[in-house]
Amino acid sequence: MSESVEDLKVVPTEQFPTKVHDEDVGGPEPTEEDWRDLPEVGDEVPFSAYLVILIEFCERFTYYGLSGPFQNYIQHPAPPGYPAQQPGAMGRGQQTATALTTFFQFWCYVTPIIGAIIADQYLGKYKTILLFSIIYFFGLLVLTLTSIPAAIESGASFPGFIVAIIIIGLATGGIKSNVSPLVAEQYKSKRAFVKVLPNGKRVIVTSQATYQRIFNMFYWGINVGSLSAIATTELEMHVGFWPAYLLPTIMFIPCIVIVLLGRERYVQNPPRGSVFVEAGKLFSLSRKVKGGLVACKPSVLVLTHPELAAQVTWDDAFVDELKRALRACTVFCWYPIYWLCYAQMTNNLISQASTMWTGSVPNDIMQNIDPLVLIIFIPLMDRIVYPSLRRIGLPMRPILRITLGFIFAAIAMAYAAGIQSMIYKADFSYPDNPASEKRNISAAYQIPAYAFIALSEIFASITGLEYAYKKAPQSMKSIVMALFLFSNCFASILAFALVSVAVDPKLTWMYTGISIASGIVAILVYIFHHKNDDTDAEDDAIGTSYDTSRNVKQNEAGHKTEKDFA
Repeated sequence: MSESVEDLKVVPTEQFPTKVHDEDVGGPEPTEEDWRDLPEVGDEVPFSAYLVILIEFCERFTYYGLSGPFQNYIQHPAPPGYPAQQPGAMGRGQQTATALTTFFQFWCYVTPIIGAIIADQYLGKYKTILLFSIIYFFGLLVLTLTSIPAAIESGASFPGFIVAIIIIGLATGGIKSNVSPLVAEQYKSKRAFVKVLPNGKRVIVTSQATYQRIFNMFYWGINVGSLSAIATTELEMHVGFWPAYLLPTIMFIPCIVIVLLGRERYVQNPPRGSVFVEAGKLFSLSRKVKGGLVACKPSVLVLTHPELAAQVTWDDAFVDELKRALRACTVFCWYPIYWLCYAQMTNNLISQASTMWTGSVPNDIMQNIDPLVLIIFIPLMDRIVYPSLRRIGLPMRPILRITLGFIFAAIAMAYAAGIQSMIYKADFSYPDNPASEKRNISAAYQIPAYAFIALSEIFASITGLEYAYKKAPQSMKSIVMALFLFSNCFASILAFALVSVAVDPKLTWMYTGISIASGIVAILVYIFHHKNDDTDAEDDAIGTSYDTSRNVKQNEAGHKTEKDFA
């Protein structure tokens, strides 16, 4: 045919209906004047969402509680007794410890893809979380039992550790890719509506603000759980590693109980079944039909290739949703540099603290500055900063937030480079003990580095979770979330490449290089993707039963758009 896809008038047909989502709108649709004058707020968060957040709290309590002591467990030899000035078990050195903790992080972010495929195609999110919770518990038992003093003395702790991190990494990945989509699914997406508050004030309730609040709360729960590392690092120093691993093992039991007892309350979307086959067929057809994915819409095929239209198994909304997801995935391609900055917190910065004066506390307790900052600042951002910015017409759309996250990560690494330089110039704390590496510089100097990393998480990590959920097709929420998490794997590969320079006296330049890389990527993210913010609300409406075009596009009279006021 001589006509292009753009020239065709697309005719919706009953044969290919657009996907409809259930909605329970709580008020009238906002007018143009409402969008101009009223502030945007989030909706009520369902009780079932709090249950999912509680599940994530227990799982993260376990994960961070057991991984907090990993660096010392591998790097340093077992002390003659406890309490110990420097706890350890295997004595394998910093490079081996950094390599193994990096592998664990890599593995934990490969396995979400396995969990996502099982959930989206076969079991659904709830049953998948339950299955991997049982696997998780088995891995915890292996880790705890091989950390007892007898196992350490016999050399069983090293092979036991390897087996444990493989099992735990598989299980945490299976949970990770499904629990964040599950918490968001507890809220049924609605069109924007006007609500009158008890004080008589009128506001606009939007799903964008609601999902932002849900993921802020979800991430807050993660970081409350991560404070378990304070307890486990104290236990490793004063008692030993086996009680440090026993505590998170015991804490995981309530996680399984909550999953089981709350099964009747959760909103559970059934697996689509052939979603990956369907997406594969769509991509295959797009290479055969001129016009790309748009030309593969059933409503277009009816006009251009009627013989193919009768064979397709997707609707127009699925094509639009898939295009939206692909745009989101291009943003995720920049994240490995961000995660590389973040990963320094769990290995090299811990080793850095071991060369500084820490008083009577273990060196690996410093990493808990990060969740403490997050616990304080996430509510401030959610309740004060973001609403205030919306009120004055300066919303922080996803790409802007992600850009700021990369900038704060760059600042954190630049600061760490400065601290490392100070360490090299400082005197030794124990000059009469050549085996001691501690310098006369307080580990308190590390606090700003952890604080900057925490601020970067508020903008980059939380927004990444929100973006992955909102931009994914309804039937592929877990797999797109897994692809976002998978970016962490590439960060681990980069970290492996840096292991050779994660030694003295090269550490200053390592931190400097990572900082420069993050700063450059921050600029590139904004240059290449800032236009995504202009269509954020419009993209989110794809596949819903309501039409937000009047709110997200300027009309002929030149009224401002939803994105100008949200």
